[in-house]
Amino acid sequence: MTVEEMNERKRILGYSYEQISHLSGVPDSTVRKILGGVTRRPRYATLTALAQVLREPTPADIYGAVKKQGQYTLDDYLALPPERRAELIDGALYDMSIPTVYHQLIVGQLYAMFLFFTRGKSDRGMPFVSPVEVLLDHDNRTVVQPDLFILCDWNKYTPDRIIGAPDYVAEVISKPTHHRDVFIKLSCYKSAGVREYWIIDPDKKSVMVWDFDNDDRAAVYDFRSRIPVGIYGGELIIDFAEIDDHLSQWMSPVPGRGSEEPFSE
Repeated sequence: MTVEEMNERKRILGYSYEQISHLSGVPDSTVRKILGGVTRRPRYATLTALAQVLREPTPADIYGAVKKQGQYTLDDYLALPPERRAELIDGALYDMSIPTVYHQLIVGQLYAMFLFFTRGKSDRGMPFVSPVEVLLDHDNRTVVQPDLFILCDWNKYTPDRIIGAPDYVAEVISKPTHHRDVFIKLSCYKSAGVREYWIIDPDKKSVMVWDFDNDDRAAVYDFRSRIPVGIYGGELIIDFAEIDDHLSQWMSPVPGRGSEEPFSE
């Protein structure tokens, strides 16, 4: 396991240096130097101890028994440790990475716009943001946690999770989730009856809009576009330039803000 892979697992698991030190038995200062790239040739035994903590868990680690992808059920999903976020799609388990700040800012901006549009208008549905479980196909083999979705049929609501397909779903993709969101979830959402699916790519600054009610092809927009929401017949238009401009003010480097490493040696 390379140092780069360890750092990616650290980000996904949300571990601090102190937690890794406690779990591995490696001194905190050593953990920081190795993962920070200061120590170029760490000892093999030290790397092994860190890799044991940060490695990808196997099904046996989680359940005590091995199952093949495609064989897991809702019971297996509910047996996951509470600190581990995952999705169950057609009987396969997928770990969910910790979202970036930019990811959450985009989701938050969209949620605010949808909330303002739907507030006091029950016929427009209710927006939700992750983590909310959606039992997508009314079976025990698929449970997803969309970044943002709109539910118009309140009969699908339960206190624990949504049972059935939302009307609208938006996913903000990243490198770890790209294949899942663009291919696997696209097929699942369409077959389950989701009416509209937005795939938002912050790296490419693009929005792919699937309007399953009216077209089998996606419309592609950039972050300077005004995008109509299909489930509302275009009555609501999301101005992505407004979102992009607002977030750019916060994401641009500012002297004295966020310019220092949180843990400098």
